[in-house]
Amino acid sequence: MDATLTIERLSKSFGPVTALDDMTFDVRAGEIFGFVGSNGAGKTTAMRIILGVLSADVGQVRWAGHEVDFASRRRIGYMPEERGLYPKMKVGEQLIYLARLHGMSYAAAVAAARKWTERLGVASRWGDDVQKLSLGNQQRVQLAAALIHDAAILVLDEPFSGLDPVAVDVMSRVLRERADAGVPVIFSSHQLDLVQRICDRVGIVKSGHMVALGTVDELRSGAAAQLVVTAPAAPPGWAAAIDGVTVLAEQAGTATLSLERGVDDQAVLRAALATSRVTEFAWRRPDLTELFRHVVTAHTAEEAA
Repeated sequence: MDATLTIERLSKSFGPVTALDDMTFDVRAGEIFGFVGSNGAGKTTAMRIILGVLSADVGQVRWAGHEVDFASRRRIGYMPEERGLYPKMKVGEQLIYLARLHGMSYAAAVAAARKWTERLGVASRWGDDVQKLSLGNQQRVQLAAALIHDAAILVLDEPFSGLDPVAVDVMSRVLRERADAGVPVIFSSHQLDLVQRICDRVGIVKSGHMVALGTVDELRSGAAAQLVVTAPAAPPGWAAAIDGVTVLAEQAGTATLSLERGVDDQAVLRAALATSRVTEFAWRRPDLTELFRHVVTAHTAEEAA
């Protein structure tokens, strides 16, 4: 069975505000899909439509070739950006309760709750009220709630928010394991370095539109290469005087430059050496954070035009 999650031509408006406009993408079985965009771009609205919390004005959500209905939505593991747990309920009791709502027997629910609290490092908080946990531990319990029923699809809204580096590594491994088991995993995040590291594909959203879609390497390969020059003793702005060179960033002796077509990078090297010793001179592609800024800014300029 092809367990691809397909989002096809979704549009959604709230009065005069268009939250989604003809948005189309898919999340393939066995892949982690990073859903990124500025606040208000439409990510959460799309996720809520996948869950059935909101209905689309136009469009369809399909899983394994069939329109998502109540039965298939019960197989989705969802993690909202806002805490979706009962604050005065104990961790273990709450996870068992949520597993039972998904149709699990009591014994299976207890076993699953024990498994995921141990796996996510919150087993020692089994008898604590959720409200007594740190934000990071609440986030771990929230993920356990999404995983408790052996979800066939994972939809996670800002799952890494508030986590320390160790917890980020644990959660990253868990998501990769679920994807390797054939589960389509989609998550939103503003931590673009993390998205770049763990996602198989990325979709960049702006004003309800999908404005860029592909693997990180595909997205980066389509962007202009940048020249990085480190000359620790060079005066600030040394590269700005070179014809055809644009200074993209400059900090602590390192300048990131964009060269117009036809500009000789060796001329840039000679200019840098004329100021001081050069310790780095390399071409590189922009990372996802830089690419995101470029794509969103370019799309905003197109809208204005």
